[in-house]
Amino acid sequence: MSKENSSYRWFVVVVFFFFMLLHQTDKLMIGSLQVQISDEFGLDNKQWGLVNAGALLVATVLYPVWGYLYDRYSRTKLISLASFIWGATTWMNAIVHTFGGFLFTRASTGIDDSSYPGLFTLIADYFGPNLRGKVYGILQLAQPLGYLIGMILALIVAPMIGGWRSIFYITGSLGLVLAVIIYFGVKEMPRGQAEPEFENMAEMQTFKFSWGEAKEIFKKKTMWFVFLQGFAGVFPWNVITFFFFGYLEKERGYDPNSILMTMAPVILILAAGYFVGGWMGDAAFKYSNKGRIIVSSVGVLLGATFMYFALTTPTEARTQFFILMCLAALFMPLSSANVIATVYDITVPEIRSTAQAVEYFVENAGAIFAPIITGFIADAFDLKTAILLICTVAWGLCFFFYLGAIFTIDKDSHDLRKQMAERVKAM
Repeated sequence: MSKENSSYRWFVVVVFFFFMLLHQTDKLMIGSLQVQISDEFGLDNKQWGLVNAGALLVATVLYPVWGYLYDRYSRTKLISLASFIWGATTWMNAIVHTFGGFLFTRASTGIDDSSYPGLFTLIADYFGPNLRGKVYGILQLAQPLGYLIGMILALIVAPMIGGWRSIFYITGSLGLVLAVIIYFGVKEMPRGQAEPEFENMAEMQTFKFSWGEAKEIFKKKTMWFVFLQGFAGVFPWNVITFFFFGYLEKERGYDPNSILMTMAPVILILAAGYFVGGWMGDAAFKYSNKGRIIVSSVGVLLGATFMYFALTTPTEARTQFFILMCLAALFMPLSSANVIATVYDITVPEIRSTAQAVEYFVENAGAIFAPIITGFIADAFDLKTAILLICTVAWGLCFFFYLGAIFTIDKDSHDLRKQMAERVKAM
């Protein structure tokens, strides 16, 4: 890759980082607004769970659609469209003044939430297998940083500028601006461009989506373990996203300033964990195809352990709670970038968006139920019980699913490299 192209691919990373950062800010700050919005509409925990489940349901249904479109058409133009939809639906969500309207428009914000597979597969065509984990780790810094920015906007800025609706207008407008930047500034790349077998080729063959290759996704045993861990693994993340601030305020007695001072460092450590996980996964991958899976399994095991000890810490022991939450935050995201990279380590370039979309579809199938189940458990017992039960059980299951993938990843990775080599010979 020329120096100019090498510099440009990092420009693309920067653009996509800000897309993800601002999109995640818009998506995740609703968790910090739980008390404000619930008070305005008079919502209980079950109704709050339904509000968040609606967007997850819409995103789930549309994942296969986005995945198919990304593998057939220009990914850059579709990502631009997703950014426009994000801006428009967030504005709609800010305008309504009834609970029914808020429930409907909040669900519509899920349309663009299923747009990430095209972004990740486009990056895979800019960066080879040995760098993807780090790049995905950098991009996924956007999720916790967006969570932190959303928290600041919700707890500090919103009361100063007229409430949560004003914040939605701001983040929605930024989505519209980014739609223009992506449409005119990001170039499409040939699918498979960065695969090592095609590294020195002057001209790339165009690989087109085929249903035959798409069916092969389900013949790879590793993908089934990825699906299973994805289904279980999203439960904790959605519980933490939508209920943790309410837990801190209602059950641990934290005021908004205490929440910010506690969670800001935790979220920054969580952000670092994404990059650390990607870096560790790339380093381990150089020695073994099992490397990314091993890093992922260690992450979920230690994350669950420290989360358990944090939640069972007495409410008066705030320093101990803070330290344990920091340790949990470091290990929780180690698997994230590695799961994405693993999907691309075993699937051919022209169906990777579809493969990633199917994986996210399965994830969101679990995510839909997470807020609802949490709401019912919280109303029956308390938020601590709900968060503790769901996090420990779900991450425990993920650990065993990763153990299964350790036994299948070598064959699936070898099959892909063999298929890529055969394509080079056929050109």
